[in-house]
Amino acid sequence: MEKKHQYQGLTKQEVEESRRLHGENILTPPEKASLWSQFLEKFNDPIIKILLVAWLLSMIIAGVHCWGPEAKGFTAFLEPIGIFFAIMLASCVGFFFELKANKAFDVLNTVNDDTFVKVIREGNICQITKKEVVVGDIVVLETGEEVPADGHLLEAISLQLNESTLTGEPIISKTTNEAEFDHEATYPSNVVMRGTTVVDGHGVMEVELVGDATGYGKVYEGSQIESDIETPLQIQLKGLAGVISKGGYTVAGLTFIALLIKLFLSSSGMPVMDLISHILNIFMIAVTLIVVSVPEGLPMSVTLSLALSMNRMLKTNNLVRKMHACETMGATTVICTDKTGTLTQNQMQVYQTNFYNLKDQQLGDDELSNLIKEGISVNSTAYLDFSEDKVKTLGNPTEAALLLWLNSQNQNYLTLREEAPVVDQLTFSTERKYMATVVKSPLLGKKVLYVKGAPEIVLANSQRVATDGTYKPVDACKAGIEKQLLDYQNQAMRTLGFAYQIIEDGQDESFFVNGRLHNTDLTYLGIVAISDPVRSDVPAAVQSCLNAGIDVKIVTGDTPGTAKEIGRQIGTWKPEDTDRNIITGPGFEALTDEEALDRVLDLKIMCRARPTDKQRLVQLLQKKGAVVAVTGDGTNDAPALKAAQVGLSMGDGTSVAKEASDITILDNSFGSITRAVMWGRSLYRNIQKFLLFQLTINVAACLIVLLGSLFGTESPLTITQMLWVNLIMDTFAAGALASLPPNERVMKDKPRRSGKDGDFIITRPMAYNIFGVGIAFVLILMGVLYYFHAQTGLTPHDLSWFFSFFVMLQFWNMFNAKAFMEGRSAFANLKESKSFLFVALLILIGQYLIVTFGGEMFNVVPLSLKDWGIIIGSSSLVLWIGEIARGIKRLTSR
Repeated sequence: MEKKHQYQGLTKQEVEESRRLHGENILTPPEKASLWSQFLEKFNDPIIKILLVAWLLSMIIAGVHCWGPEAKGFTAFLEPIGIFFAIMLASCVGFFFELKANKAFDVLNTVNDDTFVKVIREGNICQITKKEVVVGDIVVLETGEEVPADGHLLEAISLQLNESTLTGEPIISKTTNEAEFDHEATYPSNVVMRGTTVVDGHGVMEVELVGDATGYGKVYEGSQIESDIETPLQIQLKGLAGVISKGGYTVAGLTFIALLIKLFLSSSGMPVMDLISHILNIFMIAVTLIVVSVPEGLPMSVTLSLALSMNRMLKTNNLVRKMHACETMGATTVICTDKTGTLTQNQMQVYQTNFYNLKDQQLGDDELSNLIKEGISVNSTAYLDFSEDKVKTLGNPTEAALLLWLNSQNQNYLTLREEAPVVDQLTFSTERKYMATVVKSPLLGKKVLYVKGAPEIVLANSQRVATDGTYKPVDACKAGIEKQLLDYQNQAMRTLGFAYQIIEDGQDESFFVNGRLHNTDLTYLGIVAISDPVRSDVPAAVQSCLNAGIDVKIVTGDTPGTAKEIGRQIGTWKPEDTDRNIITGPGFEALTDEEALDRVLDLKIMCRARPTDKQRLVQLLQKKGAVVAVTGDGTNDAPALKAAQVGLSMGDGTSVAKEASDITILDNSFGSITRAVMWGRSLYRNIQKFLLFQLTINVAACLIVLLGSLFGTESPLTITQMLWVNLIMDTFAAGALASLPPNERVMKDKPRRSGKDGDFIITRPMAYNIFGVGIAFVLILMGVLYYFHAQTGLTPHDLSWFFSFFVMLQFWNMFNAKAFMEGRSAFANLKESKSFLFVALLILIGQYLIVTFGGEMFNVVPLSLKDWGIIIGSSSLVLWIGEIARGIKRLTSR
């Protein structure tokens, strides 16, 4: 490739010096956390920390019981083993599911640094790999090639770039002519950026920035910065952990003081060693209360809920990478969505054809139809790829949209193109804004000149308009055509005008002079409106989000007009909206943080946005207390995806965007995002139901231990019986309530308040229910104990009956927990709650087997069928009272 060129480029010495000063053209890969550190991260959960303390305390209690005066042996360690099992299960399940999901994201940097690029060095064009490009290099750019670094243009011939990786926009014209600069463009018209692709034309650039210093590099680096934003659930669980700690220690402290006073009042003349032994026993009771107050099953419930949701959301095209993202979607108050590929199909298509002399805009075999289909086929540089299930477009997206329309009319563009030899051609250029081709037409048996381009330019070069079966002068039709064009432009459509001229034998064919049309006699055929259409499911999905109290903000690199039109089509931009509701990226950057904070919640559209603008928008929204989800498919979206509480990448997006996200929407559908919100809200509700269920039992257990110690009686439940109850409260109930299916009704609720001043996970109705039902259970259980004690004393049969009655109370209360906040009966939706029913059946069978065959291990004796009938029937009053209360509430709410 020893071709001499007008540019000299760098010498070998200058290349080495530039590399030394500015570095190599490679992106620094991120450091990945080790598997061990990822596993240890799971123990940062505030509830897990409380459990670890409870486990240590229970080990102390077990040690005393094992080798103390009562010498219970190894059975004393069953409780700490149970707590340890709960800790490890919750941590390992979370670690396993996240590890499994992360395998889908192993391909991080798909940028191929070994791709060859053409540069000019020492006056010669040569090929080097992308990573060898240095600042100061002169790079030759041609159609289909990727720009290897940032720089400014020295030459630009009909140059159009696909900037979607940085701005979301597929076609941006570039030029070195200052008079043609687009001052609203995201990046200057003479600047090209790494990672963008040449769609049409060619050019020459001088490299100014390489590697991490490029815009692409900064975006990539921004996507690696770890976000320290806590999820709403993490904040609420931290608050719950604090309340549980304070509550447990307070109750334990009061109990210790009360029992100590009681001891001292009745210990006159007691030997010192006995006194010390009693004090130690009181201390153990207080520690037991702390252990009992901790909901061991909560981390497992949260983990199981998140893990089950991860798997189920995959079936609804949501691939969840980070478990907490499942629930955080339910707390979302703002969704910042990009336009191209998320709201729209990212495929330019013909919106409407307006060929003035064509009936119903359908192609036939008449002369006019032949002119239109041949003109579109031959006067084009685009192609269609039919090798896969879905037709892919190659080349200029606008031209490809015309070929797609032709294909929908059952016309083979390639056959038409190949059968019409090109005689002469002017390719499209941004300077002249049209393309012209002369071909030998087999359809008409003559040569034909076809012209396609900006409608006003093509119309200015035409002498007549083919309309209503006749030909009219341009002046007679101009006003109507301009009105039609204005209507399309107001809808943010791209428009193309078409004209032709049949060349008679012997006619002068010198139509192209100095790269312009010359001496033509064109007939104007009509115009075509082209757009990137909104996905069919988007308006309904957006409306569902708006109904759920979630703001949807469009952030795009497109023009204000296009962004407003898309907003209008999806239902976010209303006629009453003003300039306060829309802003450009540069305009947003010019605002101070105080000014931006004042406007940020009112913004509906940010257009001409750059990656840093989107990231700043997210961070300011978070300062205003919003829980932000961000959608994006380009590398430009990565920093905002990382900064948001939930980043949602598209299935066909760049790997950098996927790596920065928490959830990948496999079908690129906004409807899948709405389903993710529904899953998140339902999941949070399931966690609340589990808390309601477990804390009710914890309150009852604490009060029984407290009252039993104050009245000097031993606990009626043994350690092994308590272990079984804990298993029901924790593992089984966690599985049952975590597996409840999502409820569409949650989408009618407003988002809960998040942050430090947000809604507490235990609501006021929950607190009333927990303490009300918990105290009621204690009164019932103490009444049963008193009755048995008054009759015959506490026999093994009575204690077995009491144990089963205690378990069945919790069993029926689990149904009440299932129905809590649903406004429906506990029996509603049972067909879809198979896991719940399975767990309920498991508890019933398990309780029967333990009481019947547990013997000495569980300190029980078998009960008769009559006993079981009385136990199940009497304890079921818990459910029937709940059903009556729910029925009355439904009637009064109507």
